[in-house]
Amino acid sequence: MVGARVKPALLAALLATLCLAGTASAAKPPRGWPSHRVELGLTNSPGGAAALSRSGRFRFRYQYLAGGVNTNAGWYTWNPNGTFVSMYASESLAHRITPVFTYYMLRTSLPGKSDGDELRADMTNLQTPATMRAYFQDFEKLLRRANQSGRTEVVHVEPDMWGYAQQSATGDDAATVPVQVAATGLPELAGLPDNLAGFAQAVVRLRDRLAPHVLLAYNLSVWGTKVDIQYADPPNGQIDSLAARSAAFYRSLHASFDLTFAEFSDRDAGFKEKIYGDKGASWWNAGDFRRNVRYLRGYSRGTGQPIVMWQIPLGNTEMRAENNTWGHFQDNRVQWLLGKSSRAHLKQYRAAGVIAYLFGGGADGTTCACDGRHDGITNPPAINGNTRRSLSADDDGGLFKELARRFYRSAALRI
Repeated sequence: MVGARVKPALLAALLATLCLAGTASAAKPPRGWPSHRVELGLTNSPGGAAALSRSGRFRFRYQYLAGGVNTNAGWYTWNPNGTFVSMYASESLAHRITPVFTYYMLRTSLPGKSDGDELRADMTNLQTPATMRAYFQDFEKLLRRANQSGRTEVVHVEPDMWGYAQQSATGDDAATVPVQVAATGLPELAGLPDNLAGFAQAVVRLRDRLAPHVLLAYNLSVWGTKVDIQYADPPNGQIDSLAARSAAFYRSLHASFDLTFAEFSDRDAGFKEKIYGDKGASWWNAGDFRRNVRYLRGYSRGTGQPIVMWQIPLGNTEMRAENNTWGHFQDNRVQWLLGKSSRAHLKQYRAAGVIAYLFGGGADGTTCACDGRHDGITNPPAINGNTRRSLSADDDGGLFKELARRFYRSAALRI
């Protein structure tokens, strides 16, 4: 109504909607990013860089760092004095591959480790002074090791934790989530607030001081809003609202991460259907991808963050090897992103701020672009039109690497 006053909260919501509907350009890659093209990467174990390089022009490989900071089983113990990180990075860089470390240490630390509820476990650890003191000291060790190469490496900080923290927050405000930061007594963290915003600021402060070559990645979990668009199928207006909430939560950290990692799913759709019995709810159709692109675009524009899609399931519906048995589960994300019509799909994601795709399963039994099952070349009877014979001993029948090579042979998308 002409002359009516608009409440500040309503005005903010209207402005956010207008921004989401606008034509703002995609976020730019961070300084030090190793490419000006959309790139691919793969989960890859120590010792695998040479073979990965031979199999395709992959620009990234990633490795979890886990085990807990106070359990005597964390990554620092895997090789003497934490050299696991140094060796993985050196091996990667020798083959012109950028190493990515997914730092997943909070959940596996004590006392929360023994709690089956991950949200409660994370919140318990975040509020335990001795745990958080050990946590930040462990993170410092990682940064010192990662800084040795003097070249770009990526540290992806605590997938899932941020989503659980958002669910625990009041009004999507990170400052309402208590965390022991300055209270740990570490002099390098003095003056930081004892909340989740302080945690994020601590991570950035330590990187700036100890490893300026390292790029830090925040993890975006769409379900942090308590609405998972994969299952809820919300209308466009609600997707825009959810994206605005996710962006507001990130901004409430008041910490400048270099990029954001986001995910489709950590398990193949066939895995969730057969093992979890979800009756096919995890399978994506064109509408699911459209909603995903819209949500990511809204988040990226609301934060200025470039996005890396991470831990993308490797199953497919083409190869006979994919018969929905352990290690050989079906999915369609690889085909959507790299198969028929993929260039149009990749352009949509690029416009939403996505600059790279890292593929890999998030649990034992998911499909691998490797012979993870040690069963060699397999060609069981087709189960639903997946009639192509295997190209290699890879558990996905070799499709991913075939499509990845085709992706790099064609004119790669610039960012």
